[in-house]
Amino acid sequence: MNNRLKFSKLDQAAYKAMMSLENAVNATGLTTIHKDLIKIRVSQINHCAYCINMHTIDARKAGETEQRIYALTAWRETPFFDEQERALLALAEEMTHLNIHGVSDETYNNAAKLFDETYLAAIIMAVTTINAWNRIGVTLQLLMH
Repeated sequence: MNNRLKFSKLDQAAYKAMMSLENAVNATGLTTIHKDLIKIRVSQINHCAYCINMHTIDARKAGETEQRIYALTAWRETPFFDEQERALLALAEEMTHLNIHGVSDETYNNAAKLFDETYLAAIIMAVTTINAWNRIGVTLQLLMH
């Protein structure tokens, strides 16, 4: 039995701020496919079962294929993702696996070459936001329904 703090017990002002951040990311020009790829891949890295479940369901509803969802953990070894998606996934992974060197120039510059500044900023905020949600989900051991 999970005896962790219940999600409903989180500080309501902080929760509303997180929802405002989520809504702001959703209002950017990011495509649904790009948002879904970010949310699923980052949630996989962070081992957030609740978010993986939720976002794979959302991706399927939006038309994402089972093949691409299944291959996402090994995206580098598949032909299923285009150049922009590969750049986005590489950036998302490095932002999630931050180390003392931060995001590499190679990864950042590749993304900056493929996306304009506004779109790149939206990607960065989408990765940041799902990382925050994952940390809540993993800490509270949120259960799938």
